[in-house]
Amino acid sequence: MGRKPGGRLRAVSGLVCVLALAGCGAEGTSGGGGTNNGSNNGGNNGGNNGPNNGSTNNANTTNNGSNNGSINTNNGVNNEASSVDLGPGASLHGARPFPADNPWNTPIDGAPVDANSGAILASIGLDGCLHPDFGTEWEGAPIGIPYVVVSGAQARVPVTFNYDDESDPGPYPIPPDAPIEGGPDSDGDRHVLVIDRDSWTLYETWSSYPQSDGSWEAGSGAIFELDSNALRPTYWTSADAAGLPVFPGLVRYDEAVELGAIRHALRFTVSRSRRAFLPPATHWASSATDADLPPMGMRVRLKADFDLSGYSAPVRVILQALKTYGMLMADNGSNWYLSGAPDPRWDDDVLRELRGVCGADFEVVEMQGLVTE
Repeated sequence: MGRKPGGRLRAVSGLVCVLALAGCGAEGTSGGGGTNNGSNNGGNNGGNNGPNNGSTNNANTTNNGSNNGSINTNNGVNNEASSVDLGPGASLHGARPFPADNPWNTPIDGAPVDANSGAILASIGLDGCLHPDFGTEWEGAPIGIPYVVVSGAQARVPVTFNYDDESDPGPYPIPPDAPIEGGPDSDGDRHVLVIDRDSWTLYETWSSYPQSDGSWEAGSGAIFELDSNALRPTYWTSADAAGLPVFPGLVRYDEAVELGAIRHALRFTVSRSRRAFLPPATHWASSATDADLPPMGMRVRLKADFDLSGYSAPVRVILQALKTYGMLMADNGSNWYLSGAPDPRWDDDVLRELRGVCGADFEVVEMQGLVTE
């Protein structure tokens, strides 16, 4: 994420709407062998801003089974969060963040194509292909954005934010050894993602640095209640440029391999974005007004006739999710970088199959609720 420019963001009332495709609620509370996506938040004047906050407590699921092929169905009830494991990279056993009708969890395979789909995709690159920005390890550091699941007994610690005007105040339940994106010596985005299993709450920070007294310093921080559809206040950022939560958009081993299904949208980045956003995003990170550039929160999906045969099983799972739920543009970074969580069990050679899926294989889902001013 880039540095926030001078210019204070307007903190106005949050978007409240019901959109079949984009969806939104009342105002709420990298590396893989390649370039760091840098999670960035851009101010209303087009610069990069610090991350943002969002409350969302949504956990839940109706457990139809565990890792034997059954899938937990999220009903918006919090009674299945207890099935979630604890620790770094823990399995959620099918539990989905946010209610079933949340934009992250809403199928869009039948939604109309945006009228400007071709021009927008061309600006990202029709010949550019997906890059799995997650995997095992690269040059001694985990590839991807890590997360840790804690219990309600985890000690809350103070967090000091550089951009406190758009950060949810602490304390946060960040363990002293919480995994940091890129590793403890990283000079990249340094995201820290923490899920409190008992309250079903997500805590995310960007540019995160542990302090000797147990506290943390971060660029910004956001809290999302995982059983809620609440969005961040309009024009607010989060630990992601778009004002979105990071964790729900990650490709995770426990879903792609163990569960054999991904039932939510994914997250990707582009190198040039538009000074605009649409729900569930709440923030832009650009000064460019070209309508052919992608706005934050834009969703693309893999075309229905894209042939999945010939791909390895985990890659087919990822590609099917891209057909059914698509992926949301959430940050400025490298074009077509698909975000995921690191795991030593990934097969990096298998993940490289994703590089055969290119911009021309996607289409932009019709955009509703676009905010440009």
